[in-house]
Amino acid sequence: MLDARLGDGLENLLRSHHARRLRRLGWGDVLDGDGAGWFTPRRPVQHGNKIQILVDGAEAFPAIAEAIENAQKYVHIANWHASPDFRLTREPGAPQLRELLSAAAERVPVRVLLWAGPPVPFFEPTRKRAEAAKHAFLECGAVRCELDARERTLHCHHEKIVIVDDVAFVGGLDMTAVEGDRHDSPAHPPRDLGWHDHIARLEGPVVSEVAAHFAARWLEIAGETLPAPEVPPEAGSSSVQLVRTIPERTYDFSPHGDFTLLDSYLRALRAAKSLVYIENQFLWSPEITEVLLEKLRNPPSDDFRMVLVLPQKPSNGADTTRGQLGRLLDADPSGGRLVAATLVAHGDAPVYVHAKLTIVDDEWLSIGSANLNEHSLFNDTEVNVVTDDAEVARSTRLRLWAEHLDADVSGPTADVVDHVWRSALERPSRVMPLPGVSRRAGRLQGPLRGLLVDG
Repeated sequence: MLDARLGDGLENLLRSHHARRLRRLGWGDVLDGDGAGWFTPRRPVQHGNKIQILVDGAEAFPAIAEAIENAQKYVHIANWHASPDFRLTREPGAPQLRELLSAAAERVPVRVLLWAGPPVPFFEPTRKRAEAAKHAFLECGAVRCELDARERTLHCHHEKIVIVDDVAFVGGLDMTAVEGDRHDSPAHPPRDLGWHDHIARLEGPVVSEVAAHFAARWLEIAGETLPAPEVPPEAGSSSVQLVRTIPERTYDFSPHGDFTLLDSYLRALRAAKSLVYIENQFLWSPEITEVLLEKLRNPPSDDFRMVLVLPQKPSNGADTTRGQLGRLLDADPSGGRLVAATLVAHGDAPVYVHAKLTIVDDEWLSIGSANLNEHSLFNDTEVNVVTDDAEVARSTRLRLWAEHLDADVSGPTADVVDHVWRSALERPSRVMPLPGVSRRAGRLQGPLRGLLVDG
C-alpha cells in the first residue's frame, strides 16, 4: 500500500513537472487540454501517400537495401546507431552496410547521421563505438558521416529514418546488431533472442517531410545546407503526418522543442471507442497510462478492448512497466477488457518486442521510433508517422494478430480478443501472458529517473 501511494505521488509529481515544462515552452495544451482526433494541428498532414508496414528485419532490411542499390538522387540515414559491418540481407555474399553505401556513393551523395553516444560509457553505443563507426564509414570514400552529440543528459538521438530519392523508411529498426540482432522474421525461428519490430515504407508527398527533418538536423551538425527537398508526386490514397519529439534547446530550428508525437498519441487514445492495440518496448509514461486507465474505468462502448504486447524482459524499466501494468489490471477487475501478452518463439524462447506501433479502432496507426516512456515522449529525438487510413490500420492489425496467434482473426474485434487471444494465452502458443506484475519499489524507478534527468 505504501509503495502504491509513493508511486502515485511520484507519478503525479512527474506529470505536474511535465505540464509546467510544456506550458513554459508554449506546448501546454498538449497536456492541459482534452483534444482528441487522428492528427495533431501542430504539423501538416500530407495527402496522396502510399504507406506499407514492413514487419521484422527479414522483410524491412531487404527493402532498404534494394532502395539504396537503386538510388538515383541521394541516400540519407539517421539512426541511433549503424554498424558498418552490418548486412541488410543474409544471403551468401551479401555486402556489408559500408560496402552498400560506398557503391551508392559512387553515383549519388550519401550522408549518415548517428548519435555520438553518451558522454560517459554507461550504455551503448559508447562514444568509442560511435567514433569507430564514423571512421569506418568515412574510409568508404565519398560517404559522409557525422555524429550528433547534442543529446540531453542521459538521453539520446533515437530516431531511425532512411530517405532514398522519393522513398522514406521510418520505424524502430537500427542497422546494427548492438544490443540484439534485429534480423528476424515473422516466423521467429529458434535463435538466441528473437527481435520483433516494424518499419513504414513511404511514398508520396510525406517523404519531403522526412527529408526536411533530416536536412534540418544535418545543417546544424554538419554545417551543410542541403537543397530543399522536392515534393514527390502523389503515390496513393493515404493521409500521413510526420510527428516528432525534439527537446527544447537542442536545435536552433526548433528552439522550443517539438512534442507533436506525444500530442498525436494522446489525441488518438482519447478518441478510442472500440480498440487500443499497442506493441511497444516500454509502457511507463504516466501521461499515456492515465488515458488508458480512464478508458478501462469508463469504457466508451461495451465492446471496448485493449491489447498490449510488450517484451517479457525489457532492457530497462522492467519493474516500472510492470507497475503501470498492475494499475491497468486493477482498473479492469473483471478481466474482460484488457489482455497483456508477450511473444515467444518455438520452444518458449523469448522474442524481444522492440516495436513502437499502436492501432486505435482500426482507424489510426502510429509507427516509428518512440517508446511509451518519458525518454521518447519528452527527451530523446524521435520520429513517428501516423495515418488515418483505416484499410492500412486494419490490415496491419489482422496480419500481426494472425502471425502472433496462428489463427483466424477476421471476426469482430471483441470476439477475437475474448476467445482467440485468451484461448492462446491459456495453452502453448506464440503468445504468453506477461509475467507477474511488480508491486515493489521498482515501480518508482521510472518517475525518479524522470524527475532527476528531465529539464
